[in-house]
Amino acid sequence: MANGKPIIPLERIERNIYMLRSRKVMLSIDLAELYEIEPRVLIQAVKRNIERFPSDFMFQLSKKEFESLKSEYVSPGRGGIRRAMPYAFTEQGVAMLSSVLNSKRAIEVNIQIMRAFVRLRRLIASQAELLRKVEEMEKKYDQNFRIVFEAIKQLMIPPDEKKRKIGYIIDNR
Repeated sequence: MANGKPIIPLERIERNIYMLRSRKVMLSIDLAELYEIEPRVLIQAVKRNIERFPSDFMFQLSKKEFESLKSEYVSPGRGGIRRAMPYAFTEQGVAMLSSVLNSKRAIEVNIQIMRAFVRLRRLIASQAELLRKVEEMEKKYDQNFRIVFEAIKQLMIPPDEKKRKIGYIIDNR
């Protein structure tokens, strides 16, 4: 943290967290950018300490997975010719990276990344809780309230702004 302010905004980190193989992960190319090192330097440090990175901490993307990510999340700097596919690091793998990248920046960036993962976990948990409560309410109430729930859902749909308003404005002064 520089002057009590995070060196990287959480939103920037959150944009680099993807779902792959049913896990939240960050790619080696994104992590290297955040750490301000070359991707090959990051991978070399990992390979020198490979025993710290079991398959549930890190895995290499297949070409198909990488192409899918590139098309789904269009991002500059991900194109071009690659000799090897990037690696994906789970939350635990990212935490382990700070122990193999012995730099002050790596430690500070990892703290921010851990906060981003925690924030996403809380968000997912709160959404699940809200959904559970709504479903519970729907089960409790009879058919009359089901109509009310449907009406509320219809009101939540944004209006079509292309419709022209028809009518007169009456001034009752």
